[in-house]
Amino acid sequence: MAVNLVNVENVSKVYGTRALLDGVSLGVSEGERIGVVGRNGDGKTTLIRMLARLEEADTGRVTHSGGLRLGVLTQHDSLDPAATIRHEVIGDLADHEWAGSAKIRDVLTGLFGGLDLPGFDQGLDTVIGPLSGGERRRIALAKLLIEDQDLLVLDEPTNHLDVEGIAWLAAHLQARRSALVCVTHDRWFLDQVCTRMWDVQRGAVYEYEGGYSDYVFARAERQRIAATEEVKRQNLVRKELAWLRRGAPARTSKPRFRIEAANALIADVPEPRDTSELMKFANARLGKTVFDLEDVTVTAGPKTLLQHLTWQLGPGDRVGLVGVNGAGKTSLLRALAEAAASQGEKQPPAGRIVVGKTVRLAYLSQDVTELPAQLRVLEAVQQIRDRVDLGKGREMSAGQLCEQFGFGKEKQWTPVGDLSGGERRRLQLLRLLMDEPNVLFLDEPTNDLDIETLNQLEDLLDGWPGSMVVISHDRFFLERTTDRTFALLGDRALRMLPRGIDEYLERRRRMVESAAPAPAAAPAQPKPAGVSAADARAAKKELQKVERQLDKISEKETRLHAQIAENATDFERVAKLDAELRELSGEREELEMRWLELAENA
Repeated sequence: MAVNLVNVENVSKVYGTRALLDGVSLGVSEGERIGVVGRNGDGKTTLIRMLARLEEADTGRVTHSGGLRLGVLTQHDSLDPAATIRHEVIGDLADHEWAGSAKIRDVLTGLFGGLDLPGFDQGLDTVIGPLSGGERRRIALAKLLIEDQDLLVLDEPTNHLDVEGIAWLAAHLQARRSALVCVTHDRWFLDQVCTRMWDVQRGAVYEYEGGYSDYVFARAERQRIAATEEVKRQNLVRKELAWLRRGAPARTSKPRFRIEAANALIADVPEPRDTSELMKFANARLGKTVFDLEDVTVTAGPKTLLQHLTWQLGPGDRVGLVGVNGAGKTSLLRALAEAAASQGEKQPPAGRIVVGKTVRLAYLSQDVTELPAQLRVLEAVQQIRDRVDLGKGREMSAGQLCEQFGFGKEKQWTPVGDLSGGERRRLQLLRLLMDEPNVLFLDEPTNDLDIETLNQLEDLLDGWPGSMVVISHDRFFLERTTDRTFALLGDRALRMLPRGIDEYLERRRRMVESAAPAPAAAPAQPKPAGVSAADARAAKKELQKVERQLDKISEKETRLHAQIAENATDFERVAKLDAELRELSGEREELEMRWLELAENA
């Protein structure tokens, strides 16, 4: 029987006139991995701080088992700014001692990309004081994971980690024997790591078995049984449930009867996006050209990030962009945005960017645009316009869109200066969408947003008719909102990934393994015959040609879907169009197989 590590008994916590937690009783047992979710401000962080005894409860008590070894990652680290990374993470261990520890090597490689800490000028001897908040957070996480604990309490551990870092952390926590309580908005991470979920809502905590997907199923079922009055939230839950069942049915670990009960809830729920209808609308708004890049070079200062890039973003394309930090994801979006803002006059150092005449670009950068502190939320949105056309006959007022993004009627009159970081991020998104763009660039849009707000944003984007490029480390959001994935792997090229994030992680793993030096003790092995430089260049050239052919096939498929929708009652015409579509599908499969072969040698 599992040992009980922590007991929370009838705990309450009040801030001002608001009860964050009201008579909550919970327990954490040995080996359990618990994910904590809920809206921003509902008490998630307060709950885990009381669990770790960093904050006192107003009433009730929290008890720890005797000799509990507890590790805590908070939003603010306690690292010594005068110390080096070596001192804080490794302590007094000699080089041969820590280098001989498989755990330490794994943590340093997983969080920093190598034992020499390639992102830091002085490696392990880098002084902590001048480092950014994200770098300090990774150091604090490394220090914590190197130690042995019975229970880990982590507050947003995936913040400032890239896709690879998040995947490594998930695998690391799965392999550890210690129990875990974790607050995070990363739904993919919750699905991979957690065996139970705590949902913090209005002073209460609801418990669910399984990871995030199981939690969505169970919550939908509970809402059905309870006949909740929160119709809007229930519809969003059902829509996400439909996505989970149709997009990735293997995610859930629930028994069959639970899956069948959940399926009954979504019997009449359509696909999240009507792709052919959105493509048709996007073509009407944008025409044939959005962004065409011809032999483009992208730089950041003296550094060349991308070279000989030929690529096309077409009407209605939904593209996810992933890559190693510093490879040029944000720089590429900036180059496109500058070309659009100057109507094609501002061009990159080499090559040419052609911008469609009808492009109306909205660019959500990582920096939150500062607004006058005394301005009210509703006024900040109405500064752009009073009403917005969301396509497909949907129109919303500024107030209605505010409500959809979590700004209720009272909150709409809150001064901007009183908003939290997450609320300001939501307001920035709102203002962008109110300007009725037909092209969206979203650079880390999920930063500081809670899961419920992410659901609402995804729901809004489902019906948004335009072209979109998303940079995000939130794998769930990327897979949910985009149709194709491209990657920057640090070799100055942009590559299409037919299998998405899984393929990106595989390719990065191979790159890291091929770059890793052989162990000192191992005898020298003869190198296998490699691909010649000329063959690699030829493969790269053909790879770009195949990617252009795949883009053209996507355009043809989009047009055929639109024609099928237009001629739905002409069965002879539909049959002919369907035959063309199947033929294109066969061509696509052949090209994708050729792409995979070429990618090995490029």
